[in-house]
Amino acid sequence: MGKLKWSGTVEALTDATPNQVWTIVSDITRVGEWSHECRSGAWLGDAGSAMPGARFTGRNQVGRVAWSRTCEIVAADAPHELVWRTVPSTMFPDSTEWRITIEPHGVGARIVQTYRVLKMNPVLERLVYLTTKPHRNRVPALESDVGRLGALAASSEPSVAG
Repeated sequence: MGKLKWSGTVEALTDATPNQVWTIVSDITRVGEWSHECRSGAWLGDAGSAMPGARFTGRNQVGRVAWSRTCEIVAADAPHELVWRTVPSTMFPDSTEWRITIEPHGVGARIVQTYRVLKMNPVLERLVYLTTKPHRNRVPALESDVGRLGALAASSEPSVAG
């Protein structure tokens, strides 16, 4: 049996400013505009912005396989870094940490996205490997995601965030 790639890093350059990128990436309700997999996001409870401890639900789909995950913001340093993790549950006992860093680069920004599986049951890993082929190596799809994020940010109005 093959194994899932448990970590990866991708990056893209954009003409958008770090603030423009931050405005989009920190608004999880907009994730469906740039993610290949996460179709939508919604804040949970009283959360309404990216801050440590805030939780949200991400609704995902790859091919015919669809699922939702509860996620928690681990770190939010506007306009530099956003980190969240999937929260383990009975149905999904795994956890993955996602990190997006935004660095100034010339007149624009460098967007770096990393993921790292923190916890994965071997049975679940086998199931994901068999049913969700794009998860075997997420890097190619994530390269496209950060490119779309950068293009979306570059086409948006400049902000004064952070």
